[in-house]
Amino acid sequence: MDSKTLDATGLLCPLPVLKARKALKAMAPGEVLEVLATDPGAVKDFAAFCRTTGYLLVESSEEAGTFRFAIRKAAP
Repeated sequence: MDSKTLDATGLLCPLPVLKARKALKAMAPGEVLEVLATDPGAVKDFAAFCRTTGYLLVESSEEAGTFRFAIRKAAP
């Protein structure tokens, strides 16, 4: 599986989710997008985004103020 990284550090809601949506549209089903963000609101935003779009939130973690999300693009 291929994976890509989106650096959304320093961006505030809703920009990390909007940029992730755009990146995921260009990816093939099954690929994983890793998103790095510093906005604490991104935790709830990405959970809701995945719940409503059908993408799979594979991993969510935080280290030193940077949040990491791994999102797998669902098959159509």
